[in-house]
Order: sequence, then C-alpha cells, then structure tokens
Amino acid sequence: MSKTSLESLEIPTATAVPRCIVLLPAYNEESSIETLLNKFQRLRGNGPDYRIIVCNDGSHDRTAELLRPFEDSGLVETLHHKLNRGLGETVRDLFERAVELSEPGDVVVRMDCDDTHEPAYMESMIAKLGEGYDVVTASRFAKGGGQMGVSAYRSFISRCANLFMKTFFPIRGIREYSCGYRAYRAEILHKAIEAYGNNFVQLRGLGFTCTLEKLVKLKLLGARFAEAPFVLRYDQKQSGSKMVSSVTTLGYFVIVLLYYWPWGGWRSTMKRRRRISAPTG
Repeated sequence: MSKTSLESLEIPTATAVPRCIVLLPAYNEESSIETLLNKFQRLRGNGPDYRIIVCNDGSHDRTAELLRPFEDSGLVETLHHKLNRGLGETVRDLFERAVELSEPGDVVVRMDCDDTHEPAYMESMIAKLGEGYDVVTASRFAKGGGQMGVSAYRSFISRCANLFMKTFFPIRGIREYSCGYRAYRAEILHKAIEAYGNNFVQLRGLGFTCTLEKLVKLKLLGARFAEAPFVLRYDQKQSGSKMVSSVTTLGYFVIVLLYYWPWGGWRSTMKRRRRISAPTG
C-alpha cells in the first residue's frame, strides 16, 4: 500500500465513554439502599463516570442516615422531600435535576431503589443508545430477559398491563411498558422539558402512572426506542411494594383519555404545534 493510500485512511477514534446520571427515587428503602449503592461504588473507575441522584421522598426510616456516607464520598447527591409526595413528584424532581446537570452526550438512567434492578445491565443499555436510539428500556420480554421471585398472579397482572399499554400506545421497539429501568439520551430529555415544561410528568398524584406517561410523551416528540434484555430480581426485594394498583390502573385510563381527547389532548396539541412551527412555502 502506498504512503498516499495510508494517509487517506480514516482511523477510527476511541468512542468517548458518556457520563451517566443515575436517578433513584427512594421511600423507606433502608433495607436495600446501602446494598444497591455499594454495587455502584464497586463500579467506580470502570465504564461511565457515574453521578447518582437520590430523591428521598419523606422516608421515616433510616434511608437518610444510610445515604450520608455515600454523599460524603461524592458518589451521591440527595434531594429531600420533607413529606412523602409519591412517585410522580419524586420522578419529576429527579428528571428536572438531571436536565439541569446534563450536557449533550450524557446518559440518564432511572432505576428502582429496591435492589430489583441490577446496575450491571446499564452497560448494554448505554451501548444500545450508542446505536442511535433515544430511549432504551430494560426488558423482561427481550431475548435473554426474564424475572425471578415474581408470583404467578403478579406476573399475570404485569402482562395484562403491558398488553393494555401496547394496544393503546403502540411504540416501535417496545414491549416492556411498565418497567421504570430505562436509559435516556440527555438530548431527548432536554427536548422534553423544553416542550412540556413542568408537565413532562403531569399526572403526579396517580402512583406509578408516570412510568407510562414519560414513554408516551417522548413518543409524541419522535423519540427512537429500543430494548435491552434484563432479569428482574424481585427475589432480592426486601421492602414492601409501594404501588397501589387501583390508583395506577386509574392513571392508565386517564392517560388514554388525555392522549386521544380530540380537543386539547396530548396528541392533538402536538400535531397543532408541528403545524404552527412548520416552515411555510
């Protein structure tokens, strides 16, 4: 090969490892928070630069006390709610803080604080984002995924809920709708806060509804979705479930109404915005 040919070659450069902002909503998680954060402590120096933000949602156990050593080490930043406000407000505050801190190229990961979501799966989720997707969901239903310690009844309810959501909100690349373990490109979250403002998480009083709401609103913004397999480790869960099924189910129906409502619903409003912002000939 000639010298000229060598000079014309494009030598691939090393891909920069993104900074990863991890969001953890916590309410009375004294039985699991230390175990989970120790896993992140062991990951420091390997892979992304982790920055963890915990929102302590009015816990009345030892959660705040157990967070302090991790705050002192620089691993964790904690937001505090004096009173329990629920998952919706907690997640809203976490995502707004992530948008304040993040820059283009960063990754934001939201996961549960009860040790059912293993941090090790973040590597494959971040790699998937690197393929050009905006949101990657950790999925029990992707090839290689699964769950451990989930009762037959709970598994049945979860599959019914996912079928319901898939029927009303078909999203290419998504089968797992109810899992909150997701990785986001920082850019799509900046776009969401710009578009929706404080109403990116609007249904703050309807339990776990915010997990679906964010997905639907990002779909309306044209986000690209994918899944990465993971195993839900419900057998490691030490704290009780915080979900009130009746409230969350009500929230799902409210989202359907708000999405499809023809006069000022989410879908019609977004279509109107696109028409207004479209360049005229």
